[in-house]
Amino acid sequence: MTEFGLNSFGDVSSGADGAPRPHAAVIREAIEQGVLAERSGVDVFALGEHHRADYAVSAPEMVLAAIAGRTARIRLGSAVTVLSSDDPVRVFQRFSTLDAASNGRAEVVLGRGSFTESFPLFGHDLADYEALFEEKLELFAALRRGGPIHWSGSTRAPLAGVEVFPPVEGGPLRAWVGSGGSPDSVVRAARHDLPVMLAIIGGDPARFRPLVELHRRAAEHFGHPVRPLGVHSPGHVADTDARAREEFWPHYAAQHDRIGAGRGWPKLERAAFEREIERGSLYVGAPDTVARKVAGTVSALGLDRFDLKYGAGTLPHDALMRAVDLYGGAVIPAARALLG
Repeated sequence: MTEFGLNSFGDVSSGADGAPRPHAAVIREAIEQGVLAERSGVDVFALGEHHRADYAVSAPEMVLAAIAGRTARIRLGSAVTVLSSDDPVRVFQRFSTLDAASNGRAEVVLGRGSFTESFPLFGHDLADYEALFEEKLELFAALRRGGPIHWSGSTRAPLAGVEVFPPVEGGPLRAWVGSGGSPDSVVRAARHDLPVMLAIIGGDPARFRPLVELHRRAAEHFGHPVRPLGVHSPGHVADTDARAREEFWPHYAAQHDRIGAGRGWPKLERAAFEREIERGSLYVGAPDTVARKVAGTVSALGLDRFDLKYGAGTLPHDALMRAVDLYGGAVIPAARALLG
C-alpha cells in the first residue's frame, strides 16, 4: 500500500502582524504540526536540514525527537539530511538514537542539498561536491549493514574494524537517497541497495518515468531487489480550491523570487503558478482536488510513497495546521480510495 507523508523545511512563517516569526517559535510550531500529522492519519513526517535565515530547522533529528516523545505511530525522518557536509558516522548515530527513542520509527533521506551554505560552514570545498557525496554515501551504506566497519577514502579518516554505537535495534536503519532527477543519483542509490526519493518541484511528474525505470534496471544489474520509490513535491491544502490558491500564492511567489534572485530565475508570474497547479507539480487545492492529482502521480510513476512539502515561505502557522489536518484526514483517504 502506498504511504503518504508530509515534509517541512521549517520555513520562517509570518505572525499576525506580518512580521517573521522567531526561529525558536517556528521550531515549536513544527513540533505541533508533527503531532497533528499523527492525529490526522499521516504515515510519515519529515523535516529538511537548512542553514539559512529563511528556514528554522538546521538539526532535524532534534526536532523529530521532540515529536517522537509526543507521538506513538507516525514515522519520523529527514527531508533531506545533507550528507555531503556531515560525517556519516555521526549521521548514523543521531538517527539510530532517534530510532531507539521513537521505538523504531526513524528514517533518513540522504542528499547533497539544494543549497550550499553548509559546505563553507563546516569547512568543505564545493569543488569536492561529487566526491564528498559518493564517498560518504558508500560509508553510510556500510554503517547500515552493521558490524565492524572497514572503510577508507579521501574525505575522512579511515575506519579499520570499528563498531559504531548505538546499533539499530530492529534491523537496518530505513534510509533513502534524495534525488533532484539525475540519472547518476538513481544508479548510485541502486548500487548501494537504497530506495530513491525524487524531488519533483516543477513540470509534469510523468517526465520522471525514465528515472523510475532506470532505478529498477540498475537494481537488477547490481543484483539487488527493487527498492521503493517515492516523490516529494510542494503544495497546499485548504477548504476550497480558491482559498488554497489565494493563501498559497503570495508566500510561494515571494519565496520563489527570493531564491531565484540568486539563481537567475525570472520573476514568477501568476499564470505560470496556475499552469503548474493544473499541469505541473504543485498540489494546491481542496482535499478532493489534491487527492486526484496525488493519485494520478502515484499511478503514473508506480510510487510506493508520496510526500507533500506543505507550506512555503511565510505562510502562517494556522494555515499550515489546517493543511496538515486536511491532508491526513481527507486527502489521504480520498487518494487511497482512488488508487483502490
